[in-house]
Order: sequence, then C-alpha cells, then structure tokens
Amino acid sequence: MTAPLTRIAVLTLALLGGVSAAAAQAPQCGGDFGQFLQGVRAEAAAKGISAGAIEASLANVRQDEKVLARDRGQGVFQQAWSQFQGRMVNKDRLARGVANLKKYASTFREVEAATGVPGPVIASFWGLETDYGAVLGDFDTLSALATLAHDCRRPEIFRPHLLSAIELVDKGYLRPNQMKGAWAGELGQTQILPEDYVAFGTDQDGNGEVNLLTDVPDVLMTTGKFIQSMGWRRGEPWLEAIRIPADFPFDRAALVNKEPRSEFARLGVTKSDGSALERDGMMASIILPQGKGGPAFLAFPNFDIYLEWNNSLTYSLTAGYFGTRLAGDPAVDMGNPQPGLDGESMKTLQQTLASKGYDVGKIDGILGANTRAAVREEQIKMGVAADGWPTAQFASALR
Repeated sequence: MTAPLTRIAVLTLALLGGVSAAAAQAPQCGGDFGQFLQGVRAEAAAKGISAGAIEASLANVRQDEKVLARDRGQGVFQQAWSQFQGRMVNKDRLARGVANLKKYASTFREVEAATGVPGPVIASFWGLETDYGAVLGDFDTLSALATLAHDCRRPEIFRPHLLSAIELVDKGYLRPNQMKGAWAGELGQTQILPEDYVAFGTDQDGNGEVNLLTDVPDVLMTTGKFIQSMGWRRGEPWLEAIRIPADFPFDRAALVNKEPRSEFARLGVTKSDGSALERDGMMASIILPQGKGGPAFLAFPNFDIYLEWNNSLTYSLTAGYFGTRLAGDPAVDMGNPQPGLDGESMKTLQQTLASKGYDVGKIDGILGANTRAAVREEQIKMGVAADGWPTAQFASALR
C-alpha cells in the first residue's frame, strides 16, 4: 500500500493528545496562513523548542492543495473487503513478510519480549503501510501538517503533530528536508505520526538517533511500543477465521456484540477447518465483511487495536488477516457472497437510511459501522438475515 492510503484515512487518533493551554489561546485554524504560522512559532517557542529548529522547520512551509484533496477523497475504502484484501495481501507481499520475519528474527523477539506484540502483527502494518520501507511517501511532512492544522476540519488533531514534527528537528532525529511521507503527516516505514514518533521513538540499534526512515530495528521497536500503548494484550489472539452454521442468529454477528467464545461455540460456530472452538470465556465478536455468504471471523479484544490504527473495517480487517497469514494461518475461504453495492448506490442507500432517521454519518459511499448497524435494523424489520450486508435486492426493498 502506498503511503497516501495509510491510516490517515479516518485518523482515529484523537487519543494521541489534546491541545495545550498555549494552543488554546492561539489561532487554531483559518485566516491568513502567515499569521497562522506565527502562532505556531510562538507556541513552539513556549514549549521550549529552539528558535533555530523552529525557523528551519517552517522556513519553506506552504499550503498544499493536494493534501486537502486527499483528505476529502478516500474512495479506496468503497471496495468490497475481498477485493481490497486480494490486492493487498498478495503472494509477493506475503513472501517478503515471511522473509523479513526471518531476517529480523532477533529484533522481533526483543520487541515481543518488551511489548508483548508479536512479529507478524508489526510486519502486517509494515507491509501494508510502505511495502516494508519501499514506499515512504513524497509529501513534505511539515507543509502537509501545517495545511491540515490551518484547515478548520480537524486542527485539534493536526496542530499538535505539527509541533511534534518541529520537535523532531530540534531533537536532531530528522532534518526538515528528510521529512517526506504520507499526505497526513505520517513518517517512516510504519507511517508513525509525529507525536507518536516523539513519544515512542526508540534507538533500538544504538547509533545515537531515532530514524524511522532507514533504521529497521528502530522502526520495529517503536511500532511495538506504539501498539502496546493502545492496549495490546500479551499472549492473546487478534483474529481467527471461522465457519458459521446456516441457522446462526445473524443479528449477533456484529463488532459491537461481544460474547464469550463458548457461547458462539454453543451456537454451532467452528474453526475454519471445522474443528471445535475453545469453550472458554474469552470475549469475541463476529465479523462478516460481506454478509452471511462470505468469509467469517472471530475478532478478539486485540483486534480493537487495529481499529484504533485505522477505523475503516476494510483496512483493519485486511491488516489483521494479513497478520494471521504471516503467523502461518491458511488463506480464508471467501465463500460465495452476494454482490454488494457500488459507491454511488451505497450513497443512495445512505441517503435513504438517513431519511428514515438513522445516523449513518457522512454520505460517502463507504459501508461504515453506522451504515451497517442501520442496515441490520432494517433487515430485522424485514424478517431477513440481519448480517449488515446491503445488496441491490435489499436496497430496492428499502425504497
């Protein structure tokens, strides 16, 4: 996956920090761009960042209209999951992932010992985000962050990252002209945002700097610490392919419905090879990305970390599935799902659902959590399997 299609998609990272008291008093967005940068300079100075680093970082910053265009258009997540994962979890990327797990085996062991995060989990993000460091992105990071912080859609998210990017320069980790990455300011081989870079950056190879662009040991340990910070549970699974019986109560197949694994076993759910599920109290949810006819997964608490990284189910399920494949699991049975809706048809469906009083969020043609929930409610009313997967037949019946 090229850098512009990374977790910037929805930026579910408001947890990464609020706005400082100084920022609260400074102009937060909009207005003259030069005056906006003056406010950033003042806030950076108040944080103790050196004048030299501030001027070096902001000297060539400009507004980038391409960044704003990318921020407003993310059509890749309109694809059905089987299509998206088929492109992303390909034979070549799997092979290179396995090779990298072997090549850096000692570092991966160190990372798991320190953080609890298994190598395949880190390698899945590494492969999807930048093809293991091959495609880091070519957007000027400082200009991208300044553009998004000046824009009034989410300045409370991007302004702290802009200040952290200047701090990276002050720490001597990167020079401004080295800071190239994705359109929303992520840097390095796993596309770490600047606040994360500052907070979790680790000089794992001991060369005196934290370089997430070229130093793979630094990349792996920093990524492990970042994932750990989001609540990764050591020694527990994250995703498992399953089989679901035809008479399963599909209204219980939803991410928001968390039940003990033993309860799903009682309802006839098995492992993908037909063997019995563990009958224990581990909480799990069932994911049917393309309805009852398609693939099926159990998602455990650790899968929530994938949704923190990127709250697009299409991306997160792909990353989680990729991790299971790198850990040695076989390819999932894609089943025979009914065709879904294209982007325009999905927008029409969202408009129809909104007119019925459902909160589907933005009318964007993406089958997100709110749209799935609304579809499930209408399927229950229709007396059909409530699997949250809208088909042309369903859309027609709804109208």
